[in-house]
Amino acid sequence: MIKSIKIEEDSSAILQEEELYEHFNFVVDKGQTPLRIDRFLTDRIQNATRNKVQQAIEAGAVRVNSTIVKSNYKIKPLDTIVIAMAQPPIDTELKPENIPLDIRYEDDDVLVLNKPAGMVVHPAYNNWTGTLVNALVYHFEQLPVLKNGPVRPGLVHRIDKDTSGLLVIAKTEHAMAHLARQFFDHSIERTYLALVWGHPNQEKGTINEKLARHPKDRRVTTVVAHDEEGKEAITHYELLNNYFYVSLLKCKLETGRTHQIRAHMKFIGHPLFNDAMYGGDKILKGTPFAKYRQFVDNCFEICQRQALHAHSLGFEHPKTGKWLQFTEPMPDDMRLVIDKWEKYANYQQGEGHENQ
Repeated sequence: MIKSIKIEEDSSAILQEEELYEHFNFVVDKGQTPLRIDRFLTDRIQNATRNKVQQAIEAGAVRVNSTIVKSNYKIKPLDTIVIAMAQPPIDTELKPENIPLDIRYEDDDVLVLNKPAGMVVHPAYNNWTGTLVNALVYHFEQLPVLKNGPVRPGLVHRIDKDTSGLLVIAKTEHAMAHLARQFFDHSIERTYLALVWGHPNQEKGTINEKLARHPKDRRVTTVVAHDEEGKEAITHYELLNNYFYVSLLKCKLETGRTHQIRAHMKFIGHPLFNDAMYGGDKILKGTPFAKYRQFVDNCFEICQRQALHAHSLGFEHPKTGKWLQFTEPMPDDMRLVIDKWEKYANYQQGEGHENQ
């Protein structure tokens, strides 16, 4: 921990003393040739972009030989570089936690789990504990990790925090490589059940739209033009039931991008029911009557998340080559909301006023 003077951008010192916590400390090699400090730090800090490094430098978080420098400062041999910030560094060590796992299948090579809504799959910003990975490292030893990627034991794919349903976990290096290849080849079978606002014009369709991080909000995925930089994303959907103002869809993933179904459904004008990040937490279809608004609010209260469930999962077993297929019924929150919408639709169609 360092006591320091905070310097404003106009370089006028204000005698405001604050506690700073050391995040990184580098001593430049004797043989180092002159190099801009932003380039030097970008090359040495994992997952750091040059823009983020420059922002840290501009904020006065980077000091060379105890002096704040600018991004164009050229480092010299034996310079001591310290990056210090107001918040303490986050401990990213994976901590085993005794969290129950809902196991649907297990052998020596793979594990199939039913993840509840509300559980984060792997540790990340604001979610360093209580994740599926914390549970996995408690219950299983020496789980493999994908090479050239983040340390996420056993994981070859993931589903969002507030999405429920099936995940496959690799228990060996061979299983990890074999499953990763199946995901790369799009030979894994994955279907989701999604309750969306409105109903598509066609009962079956394919959404083939590239996806990228939103330029103004990195938490959100958005559709981009085909000539823009983005990742190929293909979702096949089928209408299962139309409940007047909402519909139940089956979505089959050909690719598996971040928030793919959520972003694609918003793009075609049918956001997931109660998906706050993609605009589905508002009444998008229906009547202006207070009784209807109360009905929808009651549904929001029952299913307090995006209504999306990883319903089926199929893959080739990495050792035996046998095709394994799993299905997982909808959890209670989605099932209860769909039951309410079904009764509402029947009432609107005059098929049973007593079911309102």
